Amino acid sequence: MTDECHRVVVCSPIATLFAEPRVASAPISQLLAGRIADVLEERDDWSRVRGPDEYEGWMHRGYITQVPDDTARRSVQTGRISLGCVTTTPSGARRRMPLGAFLSPDERVKAGEVIATVEKDELFPAEAGAITRSAQLFFEGTSYVWGGVTPWGCDCSGLVQSVYWLHGIQLRRDAWQQAQQGAPGEADLLNARAADLLFFSDRVDQHITHVAISLGGGCLVHLALGRGGYAVERLDDARDPYVRKLFERFVTSRRILAPARADD
Repeated sequence: MTDECHRVVVCSPIATLFAEPRVASAPISQLLAGRIADVLEERDDWSRVRGPDEYEGWMHRGYITQVPDDTARRSVQTGRISLGCVTTTPSGARRRMPLGAFLSPDERVKAGEVIATVEKDELFPAEAGAITRSAQLFFEGTSYVWGGVTPWGCDCSGLVQSVYWLHGIQLRRDAWQQAQQGAPGEADLLNARAADLLFFSDRVDQHITHVAISLGGGCLVHLALGRGGYAVERLDDARDPYVRKLFERFVTSRRILAPARADD
């Protein structure tokens, strides 16, 4: 492989990352249209790639296209971002673009919402209130799907990563990795500030297996397998057995935003 083709760009609305170079292996994550990835290894029709979050997995070549690095960066920096839309290509093909996917320059928007990349920081600031609103606005009603990162199907850390990315902060992919980012938060689950990340474990060794976003005021939002997907929890509801289980499994909280910006 030449240096010029060391990087690839995802050309499908959603591209699945697999644990192994075969379609029957476990899906472990997703990359969206316009994301740039480093190719680490190639095997037949498969490439082992590393995404912007440093997460690695196998992706079929049908999802990606090889372009020079400068072209890849320019196509993303000057592009448009889907907030959930339908587009058509010059050939007339329709594409459903999920939240966070980059549109190609020649796509025409037929329905839904799109913003210019340069508008993202202004429209989605790295502020606690804005982050918690986005989590609820875009992911309400989302089903739990292991490895998913969009409102069409998502897991707990995918929700956290996608929402924070929208607000200009790149987090790692898995919950245990996210638990190593930021600064320590409140030790008491009920005192967590809005936009703090809350981490839980269902294992004896307390290895992190779940993450939620605090809404402040004793509430959180998450994508939970135990709820089948999106849920907002009131942590003062001691009658709810699921809430009691959250308290039993709570391990730690992390503050991703700087203290001066964490207050809503």
